[in-house]
Amino acid sequence: MNLIMMKSKLSSKSLVKIVFKILPLVLFLSACNSSINPSFLKEDITQAVKDICKKEYQLDTITKLSGSTLWVYLPLENIVTKPEKPEKYLERFFLEDKKNFLDEKILKVNYLIRPITEKEKQQEMTLDKSVNEKIFNVLQVIRRVLFSMGNSKQDIPVFFCIVTADIRNGFEIKQTFYFLDLKKLSYSFISQTEYQHRIVQDTAISAQIIGDKTGSHLNYRDITLEEFIADQIQSRIKLKFQKPEVQASADIDKEVLKIITYTLDAYQFKDFAFVEMANLATEKKTILNQTAILANFKK
Repeated sequence: MNLIMMKSKLSSKSLVKIVFKILPLVLFLSACNSSINPSFLKEDITQAVKDICKKEYQLDTITKLSGSTLWVYLPLENIVTKPEKPEKYLERFFLEDKKNFLDEKILKVNYLIRPITEKEKQQEMTLDKSVNEKIFNVLQVIRRVLFSMGNSKQDIPVFFCIVTADIRNGFEIKQTFYFLDLKKLSYSFISQTEYQHRIVQDTAISAQIIGDKTGSHLNYRDITLEEFIADQIQSRIKLKFQKPEVQASADIDKEVLKIITYTLDAYQFKDFAFVEMANLATEKKTILNQTAILANFKK
């Protein structure tokens, strides 16, 4: 399967369904015992993750630490396959993925969502079972290393990002995790379902990925909390309307506002002055100040 064939087979919705298939493996992390020895220092963690992945799971990874973000690149081949029993789902909305960002204290949330005639569809592609297992093993290693570090907050990465690349076909899945969310899950402070919603997941199809065993096409950078929250809002919007979790008659603006306030509340994030909601389908723009947003916390 070459890149051109991959593009024709993987629509944006099928990519979302592939990502869903990763999530159940994440859930078992809370039940797994973490190692308490040895204790890793900040300068040791990239090599430790790489060495353990190779020694215990025969996985070749590229690991880099950029600021407070740990990156793990997992190059594989033929990571997707047609499911034996395709999962069926309802399509109620047309949704275009739009980027959110925080600019000069204004959180800008853009969305283009339209209700459509409801129809039943089925999953086109899924991650190969062996690939799920490999991603799970990488997660186990990261958890083991990070939970074995010292108590100094300045040393432990704030975020970690796993990029699983199909270097034969030019396709990759990137998952970004907030370390405190993993700790909250491990100690049952948040539910497994909530943890799933907090993982920011992206997909990409590019010729640059083909043959890239070192992840040279990636921008290994430090991820900020502001960026993570903006991206998580975007991810939650996709989950709500592509799954879908609401009826076609739902008030789209109201549902998006719920997502915004819930996410900001989950991280107690208050470093903003305004939220600007831009409904690109209706061309309606709503601007709310911080006081109005905070008033919706815990509602």
